[in-house]
Amino acid sequence: MNFKYFIFTLIATFAVASLSAQENKLSLSLEEAQEIALQHNKELENVRQDVNIAIEQYKQARGQGLPQIDGTVDYMTNFNYEAAFSFGGGAGDAPQIDYTLLDAGDLEILKLLQGSGEPSATSIKLTDQSNAQIQLSQLIFGGQYWVGLQTAKIAQDLARKNVVLTELDVKENVANTYQLILASEEIMQVLLDNIDNLKAIQQHTQNMYEAGLAEQTDVDQISISVSQLENQHKSMDRNIRLSYNMLRYQMGVNFDQQIELTSSMDQILDELIATNSLTQEFNLNNNVSFQLIETQLDLQEKMVDMEKWAYAPTLVGFYSYTKKIKTSGFDISPNNAAGLNLNIPIFSSGIRKANLSKAKIELDKVERSKDMVEEQLLLQNNQLRTDFTNAFENYQTQRDNVTVAKRVLESMQHKYRQGLISSLDLTQTNTSFLEAESNYLNAAIELMQAHLKLKKLYNQL
Repeated sequence: MNFKYFIFTLIATFAVASLSAQENKLSLSLEEAQEIALQHNKELENVRQDVNIAIEQYKQARGQGLPQIDGTVDYMTNFNYEAAFSFGGGAGDAPQIDYTLLDAGDLEILKLLQGSGEPSATSIKLTDQSNAQIQLSQLIFGGQYWVGLQTAKIAQDLARKNVVLTELDVKENVANTYQLILASEEIMQVLLDNIDNLKAIQQHTQNMYEAGLAEQTDVDQISISVSQLENQHKSMDRNIRLSYNMLRYQMGVNFDQQIELTSSMDQILDELIATNSLTQEFNLNNNVSFQLIETQLDLQEKMVDMEKWAYAPTLVGFYSYTKKIKTSGFDISPNNAAGLNLNIPIFSSGIRKANLSKAKIELDKVERSKDMVEEQLLLQNNQLRTDFTNAFENYQTQRDNVTVAKRVLESMQHKYRQGLISSLDLTQTNTSFLEAESNYLNAAIELMQAHLKLKKLYNQL
């Protein structure tokens, strides 16, 4: 009784797990798979973080021109050092002072130093000192600051365009893997149908051999063909599982997540043929790679401007307040101070000139790179359009070949059952049919890939 209960519980557990897995299965069209990848692809997430980094770098650059407030607290000991002041040892050495030029405060200090008014020596003990200071500074003029701010904005734009380019790569990779799985599953189905047909023929041949109407070699020939197809089926099944894992990785989902593809290869091919990419004109300005190189050119132009502004002076204003916590016996420093700091570049031993020359050389390189990218994209457009045309024509040819090969195979199978051809003729015809199917599916994959490359070039993925 306990054993039966255990078996029942085990079966129920597996049934619940199976239902749960089916409920969590992702049924995805090609567009839905691409959308999930745009949300969860880890490489794309890192590239998007580069945009956030560029935003923070802009804030950092902007903050350098905004008010800066710094506070300091210091403590200094003089080890009770006494500073001696002497106003002469005798009447002949006494300094001649015009008392009419002194105000009341000066007279008090003089009285402190001289005591009774006669020339004498005195000392001041320098006790420990401690100050707390707060200082406000503000950049008033700095050419490099404003150019640096513009450069930081361009860097943000560059990071965003890099995100768009990475999104195109992700969508293309997902589409390639998705379509490869569909084509592989088509091949799997062809192999299964072919195995079923050959097994039926194998049984028919075995019956003929037992009746003395066929030879053992005929049975062996068919059996070998069945075994080869079953091995191909197993290998294809393993490759499909690997492709599903690659799709999961590209989509950024867990490797144990079940996925069901709802788009069919026929649907994709029909849509591809209906929206023929060759009818569209190539607009260079819509291409993300060209937009990137243009942004890099703007960035390098700002770098040249920044090096030019290195020759200009920089003006900074400041205000500071010092709170004297402990002072020595002799302290005449003020609590409040304000001023201007003008930094004028005079001589740098050629450093500024070298930096400017280097920035101009880099600008020349980027301008030349822009011309190269433009030429490469135009050449790529012509090449991809040619590849698409060739792939489309090959697809049509291979599709027709499959129809002919299937008709020939059905005819040869009928003749074999009537004993008009040998098993070798049948297996050769069967191999030709499988070749035609494989060539057709490879042509379909090449056509879909050529279409994807054109759409990526046109920024229409």
